[in-house]
Amino acid sequence: MDYIVLDIEFNGRKFASDLPMEVIEIGAVRLNERLELVDEFTAFIKPVYFAKLNSFIQKKTGIPQQSIDTAERFPRVIGAFLQWLSRSESPLLVTWGGEDLKRIVLDTRMHKLDDAYWLSVNYFDLLKGFLRYRGLTNDVSVEAALQELGLSSEGSAHRALDDARMTADIFRTAFPHLDFSFTQKYKDMHSNAKERRLVKNAIRLLRSQKKEPTWEALVEHVFKDKVKLDNPKKVAELQAYFEVEAAKKPKPSAPKPRKEAASGSEAAPAQNAGSVTAPAQNAGSESPADIGGPDAISGETASNAIADNTGEQV
Repeated sequence: MDYIVLDIEFNGRKFASDLPMEVIEIGAVRLNERLELVDEFTAFIKPVYFAKLNSFIQKKTGIPQQSIDTAERFPRVIGAFLQWLSRSESPLLVTWGGEDLKRIVLDTRMHKLDDAYWLSVNYFDLLKGFLRYRGLTNDVSVEAALQELGLSSEGSAHRALDDARMTADIFRTAFPHLDFSFTQKYKDMHSNAKERRLVKNAIRLLRSQKKEPTWEALVEHVFKDKVKLDNPKKVAELQAYFEVEAAKKPKPSAPKPRKEAASGSEAAPAQNAGSVTAPAQNAGSESPADIGGPDAISGETASNAIADNTGEQV
């Protein structure tokens, strides 16, 4: 079996728009069954919309505008990529997260091309596999994973081929520890990763405030002005995700270490029998830390406590 380690870059926008963001670069490396590099694929793509890269994308990726201006359109590039992929019989695609494959599927459909290959090919989310292997709960970047494994980071981050090469290095190192039973096929998702992470973090925030998480609280106080809920499929998907996350038992907090009593000359003097002691707190009274907490999360509180907003990843 060949392994195709895939990475893409896509254009971004600094303002809200109904126009789609598109793939502007594809990079991939082919590894044989011994995880040896066989060959590589790289190509720029000229998008239909936002063909002029904004300053953020140019700075982040280092892609020159001229490379985009002279590039082929998506249909021709994806055709060449599919031909390159066809050299491997039943390959396994390897991606860092699910966004790369999703973007290719969306662009394929936008150009009214056949998406059958992308819906049938098996792929393995190495990001999720790496988190399971290392026992981590929060997503990490390719660069952070390399550092975690003690591997050197060569090439330019956020350039598709260089990212694919670095992801392949992680794949080789982690390979003996990966659970390939999590291999999957592409499934349409109506929400994005940041929106689902927003749900998970909101549940944690509510529980930290000793409140029971409810879907209604999230819709009213967290999603308001942050997540569009005009797509019924997206709402159903996020609600189902909420129910799964809310059903998970919260991890118990680690007990605080007990302070040892002072002894010898450093011990505090015993209180005289006739001295006045501070009144004991009534059993039903609240400590200052428990007083004044809001009954529900406000939008501002959620914004401060939850680092994720719901823009698209770039």
